[in-house]
Amino acid sequence: MDDQEFSMIYLPRKIIEEAMKRGCDIESLVIDSIVEKLRIDHEEEVAIHIELAERYLDEARRYIDRGDPVQASEKLYKVAEECIKALAIELRTPEVEEAKREGRWWVKLLARAAERIAMLLNKAVIQHGWSVAYNLHVWGFHEASLDMDAIKVSLPTIENLAVETKKIIQDRGTLS
Repeated sequence: MDDQEFSMIYLPRKIIEEAMKRGCDIESLVIDSIVEKLRIDHEEEVAIHIELAERYLDEARRYIDRGDPVQASEKLYKVAEECIKALAIELRTPEVEEAKREGRWWVKLLARAAERIAMLLNKAVIQHGWSVAYNLHVWGFHEASLDMDAIKVSLPTIENLAVETKKIIQDRGTLS
């Protein structure tokens, strides 16, 4: 079996509808629940978020190649979301525990974590990457008002965030 076969699961429509009503991202909810249930350790959890960021970046590039700015916007946002989660977990910021208490990572927690991480590490690339990603999420995905040129201009910023995130985590010895 390849990785793709392992990632295909069936969820009843009622669960998906309820999650959408509550504004939940099903994939994140499932992953976070599995991580918690299996008591996956700190280093593995960070690695999971890095792997997800890399996967979303590949997907975003494919949507750009296909000329789909809406889906490319959302995948680029997901790259930033996973980078912020990985860094927050690595640095053990207070937002990690708050997300666990709340049962999910709200946008406000991600924004707060991005700001805290940027200040802790003195790296504006973190805050800038998050800001660009949030803009893509709102105006590119929800409002569907960004064209492909706007997405392409944002791509290097998100790529830089992903590279910098992985470098920070590797430098701290969590990833090899």
